[in-house]
Amino acid sequence: MTPLLTDRIALSRHRARATAFFLQEEAVFEVQDRLIEVNRAFTKPVVVTGYPQVWLDYPTIPDDDTLAVAPEAHDLVIHAMALHWANDPVGQLVQCRRALRPDGLFLGLMFGGQTLHELRACLAQAEAEITGGLSPRVLPMAEIRDLGGLLQRAGFALPVADSFTKTVLYRDAFHLMADLRAMGEANALHERLRHPTRRGVFARAAQIYAETYGTPEGLIPATFEIICLTGWAPHEGQQKPLRPGSAVSRLEDALKAAHRNS
Repeated sequence: MTPLLTDRIALSRHRARATAFFLQEEAVFEVQDRLIEVNRAFTKPVVVTGYPQVWLDYPTIPDDDTLAVAPEAHDLVIHAMALHWANDPVGQLVQCRRALRPDGLFLGLMFGGQTLHELRACLAQAEAEITGGLSPRVLPMAEIRDLGGLLQRAGFALPVADSFTKTVLYRDAFHLMADLRAMGEANALHERLRHPTRRGVFARAAQIYAETYGTPEGLIPATFEIICLTGWAPHEGQQKPLRPGSAVSRLEDALKAAHRNS
């Protein structure tokens, strides 16, 4: 049996206490921009989210391990900033794919592998120095190079994965960790320590953070990478990629022609 990544009870408890939604709201703006570019009217959307209060203009369902969706019930499925907590990310994508009508659109937003890389490095160094070991503290997050393949495995056509980063400045590492709790993104790993961490670990991590990443103004930056996944439910009318070797002209000829015309 595959070990569980997430303690869903702890995650629900963290989310219930959340008060800071600025990155969730950033996801709403990103989705709206991308839907404008698609230029299609969707009549049966659904959003998979742990924060329905942020998505008031859409019907929502929780990001449970088994999603409350029926086959081919929707023409748009948005998985909103929750896929990084999934115990089975591919299973979540497969369920979203099955919930789409042919030629329906999937949009997924999640934290990527560069998220909180500064904090992760500082906590690891501090814990190794003080306790001589490491414990699970920050969620392991997928790299963008792997996620396009997951979309294909889940059966999506025309899969695309791209990303952008947001850098937020904080007074110190304690301010950052308090904000993570306010976002509902505190440690909910199934294998996390079940006893309090020695305060010296956090104090040393804060010191390392300030020394390594601190700005001239005395602040620290925290990186949040947001990966955007796009895929379509297969449909016979969709554009198909060319088969290898099926091009009608050579790249070399096109480059020569462009050079002659310049």
